[in-house]
Amino acid sequence: MGNVGDANSAALPSSSDGQDFIVSLSRGFAWCVLATALVFLVNNYLTYWRGWPGPVFMVQGAAESGLIWIQTALYIVGLAAAAGFVLASKSRSLRNDSDIMYAITAFIIRASFWAVCFVGLADMVVSFLRVEGLLPGVLGDKMTVDLGRSAFRGLYVHFPMAVLGIVIAARHRGLGFPWLALLVVAAELLIVVTRFIFSYEQAFMGDLVRFWYAALFLFASAYTLLEEGHVRVDVLYSTFADRTRGFVNAFGSALLGMPLCAVIIFYGMSGKSTVINGPLLIFETTQTGFGMYVKYWMAGFLAIFAISMLIQFAGYFLEAIADIRREPGKRVMDSAGALEG
Repeated sequence: MGNVGDANSAALPSSSDGQDFIVSLSRGFAWCVLATALVFLVNNYLTYWRGWPGPVFMVQGAAESGLIWIQTALYIVGLAAAAGFVLASKSRSLRNDSDIMYAITAFIIRASFWAVCFVGLADMVVSFLRVEGLLPGVLGDKMTVDLGRSAFRGLYVHFPMAVLGIVIAARHRGLGFPWLALLVVAAELLIVVTRFIFSYEQAFMGDLVRFWYAALFLFASAYTLLEEGHVRVDVLYSTFADRTRGFVNAFGSALLGMPLCAVIIFYGMSGKSTVINGPLLIFETTQTGFGMYVKYWMAGFLAIFAISMLIQFAGYFLEAIADIRREPGKRVMDSAGALEG
């Protein structure tokens, strides 16, 4: 491990103590942002799913429960862990940290893609059997009634499919964008064929298209940012030197990108009835009767979008600082417009 640290140190350009401080400060800022977000998600689960009171600054009234201070202390522990990691790995380059963050984002998105594929297919089968009256003959009357309850279907059909998706994501490196896009097209084509040829259409068929399309759109955002695929207003940016682009990207990530993601996470998950927590807590479904029971998942898509983009912006921020310092290893665009390096 010592050789790796020496290699990283040798790869960095010579810098003054002030420049080293800026590097440590930049790394500390990025990791502390992610640590705070992680603790917020943990506390959100403890508060709204497990019945804990919440951290002291989110509890109205006197802080009487010891659990309040445990949840508050989690923030201190998270920030201390982030700072400790930065101080214990001073030889790491900014690009090393950004690569770690990109890898974390890639896993989250990869797992999410597989999960929605399996959940969509499983729920579609259940919904088809239920709407056609075939479910009692296949699974029995009691199971038919249970599968008509969103909480039961979520816990015993959706969650196992999501776990399977996470397991596959851990073993398979492909992100799955082409496959999910193909599934969206196939689901829409199925509607067209059954409607105009067989005069058959059910609510769950449209639900499946919306479910997969929402996932494709929101989950792909972080990956598109990594691949420089988002549309830019390129009136000035394309003429900037690499170092100037680094300043633009650093300030844009820190002042615009990360705060936007933090606002989505906080206001979407800061109460029982907020736009993300509310549907998730009650396993919300559509009012179409025999449609798919996946509406609450689409509220969760917002959380995955914000979290993945927050991590991606943090990595983007560190990469921009590395560009400002002219660290080696910069990713470059090839002639076809794809990123290399």
